[in-house]
Parts: sequence; structure tokens; C-alpha cells
Amino acid sequence: MSEYTEKMRQIAGRLLKDCTVEMVIGFRKGTMPMMNEPCFVTAPEDADSLVWDSNCGINLANYLTNRKEKIAVFAKGCDSRNIVNHIVENKIQRDQLHIIGVPCTGMIDKRKIHGMVDGEILKVTETEETVKVRTAEAETLLDKKEVLQNNCALCIHRNPVISDEMLADPVEEQTDIDRYADVRKIEEMGDEEKWQFFEDLLAPCIRCYACRNACPLCYCPTCFVDESKPQWVGKGQDPIDIRTFHFLRAYHCAGRCTDCGACQRACPVGIDMRLLTRKLEKDCQEQFGWEAGLSLDSRPALDVYQTNDPEAFIK
Repeated sequence: MSEYTEKMRQIAGRLLKDCTVEMVIGFRKGTMPMMNEPCFVTAPEDADSLVWDSNCGINLANYLTNRKEKIAVFAKGCDSRNIVNHIVENKIQRDQLHIIGVPCTGMIDKRKIHGMVDGEILKVTETEETVKVRTAEAETLLDKKEVLQNNCALCIHRNPVISDEMLADPVEEQTDIDRYADVRKIEEMGDEEKWQFFEDLLAPCIRCYACRNACPLCYCPTCFVDESKPQWVGKGQDPIDIRTFHFLRAYHCAGRCTDCGACQRACPVGIDMRLLTRKLEKDCQEQFGWEAGLSLDSRPALDVYQTNDPEAFIK
């Protein structure tokens, strides 16, 4: 995907020079390996700062909420689905956006790579199939498929679902993937085993709210965890408060989550809270035939009523 960089710079420069947009949102090189950061380009001469590789995992839809400018944004598959969510939920208008579609074969997971090499990582380079990691001690060549983010390994919407122009030809979509094998395994557990599983899953949480802050769906003016009148959840490390935060946040994403992986990527202690949102994603697919962010013409599953909605949950 690194060959995208030059074309991105050309497109951004053209759009800004022609005054088609006021701002281009993309990525620039970070100060550390595997840490590219979002950037906002407002002048044609600054377009050369844009880059693209497998370290552009942050969801750029996060930076569109309630914007007023005319904006161009580079959007891979999950970004584009969250942009659809934003438009449907009236957080930005479609005519404000120039969406540049970026076909994506997956982002690499820096945690996995850190676990495979010894010493401080000094440089990371990549090809279509490999990732070369250089430390002070050695160079290590890794298979890119082995170090993809978990959500990318399971992704079936690698190409943007909405765009005004495409950066490249669409990539082949993944098929015959069992996306919910781990969720079904948890569903089959007994009550005590399931309780212990979630106790262990959430025990490392330090309540930093990085998952919430990284999520493109969490744009409430005041989050329920910050409410004081009434106070819905305590601020400390009580396990009940921790579980309440994670479970309620997951329910707020029900029927809206695109499994972009932003929450897990941002978590400093590596909690896979995607297990919670993917369970709800699975239920929406099975009960309502719904996948989030695929169409501007459809309301989310929990935003509409249909006479044939399943009612087995009513007791």
C-alpha cells in the first residue's frame, strides 16, 4: 500500500489548489515506528506530508464529527462505513465531504510485532507480503498476514462502500471467513465460566477511556461515565463499575459498530473489548439481517420498527 502515498499527495494538492475542499484529512509519519498520526492539510504545498502504509489504522471518521468545512478524507473500508454512520446520524452532511476511497489489505498490529522481536524497534519497512523490523540487535522478516490487527484479519469489507474517487482499483474481498468463532465459543460457556471469562478479560482495565475516545461512534456531548446528576457509574476501580462502563459502551454501539478495531488498538493494556461489540454485531446480523454502515438509505436496526422483528426476547 505504500505506493498510494504519491497519488494521495497529488490528489490532495489538486483538491486544495482548485478550492474543491478547504481541508484534507489523512496521515503523516509519526515520531516513532508504526505510529503514523492523523494530519489536517489546508495548503497545497503541505500535501507532501501525507503518507500511507500499514500503520494508518486510526479511524479518520473520528475527525469529521460536527465539522462545518468542506473536507476531503482518505477512507479505507472501515472508515467509509463509519462515515456512512456519521451521515445517517446527522453528524456531518454528505455534500461537505469529498471521500477518497482507499482499498485496504489490512493494518499491522504493533503489539504483535513487539512481541516477536527483542529490543527497541528502530525501523519498520514493508512490502505487500512482508514486514521487516530492525532493532539494535537484528533484523527480522515477518509475514504480514501473521501480524495483522485481529479485526483486519477478519474483515470482509476491505474496499470503501462510499467514495467520490478511488485511489486504486478495488482489492479482492476475503470470503469463507468464520468471523464469530470466538464469540460462539463464549456463548457456549456455562454461567460461572462465562462470568470468570469476563472478570479476567476486564481485570486489566485502568479506566483511561482510550477505547471510548478512539471510537468514531462515541461522540455524545457528555458521556454517561461523566454524568454526575445522576451518577450512573462510579469513577474508581471497583470491578462492577468497570464492567458497567464496558457493557454499556458496547450497547451504545449496538447496530452501529463496524469493527474498525479502534478501541482495541488504543487500549494501553491490550483488552479485546471487540468481543463485546462483535457479539452485538453478530446478533444484529442474525436477528435483523443488518450490517452497519453499508448504505445511506437504511436506518440502523435499532432505529426502526418492522412488524416482522423477532420478538423471542419479550418475556
